[in-house]
Amino acid sequence: MDQFKGKELDLGVFGVWRESVPDRLWIKASGLKLRFCTNETQATREKFVKKLQGMGFDISVTEVTAPAPAACRILKERSLRPHLLVHNALVPEFAEIDKANPNCVVIGDAAENFTYANLNEAFRVLIGMEKPVLISLGRGRYYKETDGLKLDVGAYMKALEYACDVQAEVVGKPAKMFFESALAEMGVPPQQAIMIGDDIVNDVGGAQRCGMRALQVRTGKYRPCDENHPHVKPDAYVNNLAEAVDVILQQL
Repeated sequence: MDQFKGKELDLGVFGVWRESVPDRLWIKASGLKLRFCTNETQATREKFVKKLQGMGFDISVTEVTAPAPAACRILKERSLRPHLLVHNALVPEFAEIDKANPNCVVIGDAAENFTYANLNEAFRVLIGMEKPVLISLGRGRYYKETDGLKLDVGAYMKALEYACDVQAEVVGKPAKMFFESALAEMGVPPQQAIMIGDDIVNDVGGAQRCGMRALQVRTGKYRPCDENHPHVKPDAYVNNLAEAVDVILQQL
């Protein structure tokens, strides 16, 4: 981990994945600023935080940067009325958004809602627009749950892009705007931030393009072939989150 020696560090920015770690309080105890950056779009932030709290994480809603609230800000700023293709549990995040007579489509990880009928309905909304607007709450290829790997929103986003000849606006990881939003909320520059994540493209690559350093953990959706990725090279690999925290705290 010599590549971190001698470099100033002011905060940690975390990619959240599905695992419980006993050393999760060390960062807060050190006084470093912390942000949980997640592409979770199957639940509201409140339910997401409650789940993590049940696993023992010391976390609040204000510490979470997530795609749905970011999308809502964009919708309000641009007076967009979305047709939602999202998970049922995420719909409450859009409660204050006008959805009558849609002039855009917002797609998230809809899971079982990714049926042919629902995808075709979203397609019809987009293809009927002179200038179609497709907003995607991430572009992940897949994610890991206890029963194995599952297709993520990116696969379905690409289908709509191809069918409608449109390029989606991505508001979750790895979009630069998403990471910049987390940094702005903490009030620190990217050069003083480290991203910890298990996704070589969305976590590591996205953070590095924003000017941050990034550690990849060999847990979650990590696969050995990630270490031979042709374009993305983490600043370091660690075996788990506890080891990543050790690396960061050693630099203080």
